[in-house]
This record gives sequence, C-alpha cells and structure tokens, in this order.
Amino acid sequence: AQVVESGGGLAQAGDSLTLTCAHSKGIFEPMLMAWYRQRPGSQREMVASIRVDGKTSYADFVKDRFTISREKGSNVVSLQMDSLEPEDTAVYYCYGDLRVTFRTRKSYWGQGTQVTVSS
Repeated sequence: AQVVESGGGLAQAGDSLTLTCAHSKGIFEPMLMAWYRQRPGSQREMVASIRVDGKTSYADFVKDRFTISREKGSNVVSLQMDSLEPEDTAVYYCYGDLRVTFRTRKSYWGQGTQVTVSS
C-alpha cells in the first residue's frame, strides 16, 4: 500500500490550489487521511485530517481557508486551499493511516509536494 500526492506548484497570495492524495486501492479501509506541511526551518505540522467516518479536523492557521474532502467510495482525498498566503509556502505531505487488511493497520507518508506562494 502507499499514498501518492499530486498538485501543488506556484501561486500568488489570494490564489487557490488543490492537492490530491490517492491511497492504494484494495485496502480494507482508510482509517485516517491527513495533510501535513513542513515550512523552511520548521517542523512538520498537521494541516487537516479526515477520518473514516468523515469527521474533519483543521489546524487553526488554515481554518475557513482550507477544506479536506473525500468522495464516498473514492480512494482520493483532496485539500482545497483558498486565500493562500506566503506563510503557506511549504512542502505538503499526505499521510495515511490505513487498515490494509482486517487485522493489519499501517501508516504511510507520501513523497511531498511543494507549494510556493508569492506576495
């Protein structure tokens, strides 16, 4: 199993970008999918998460600007980022807590995708 990100790139302040993360198909269920980011010189921090029951959680610094979502039955999780700020510049990582089989639960990280926001 794995998780693979796509999206990211360059944006100007106020713009929108969408990141997507696909986990491997055929797993039992994705217990939690999340986006983290690591800004230059900082530790990795959680941005948003969505549980298997659909409950979402956001870091205070992205509330009302970013939206995490997953279509029912889809293996793709999206992060819609609106009103981007230069401070959102970071490498964004997808994280998956996957129940690979009924008895096996593992964590996976994507390779990261760069988001750069200019003022």
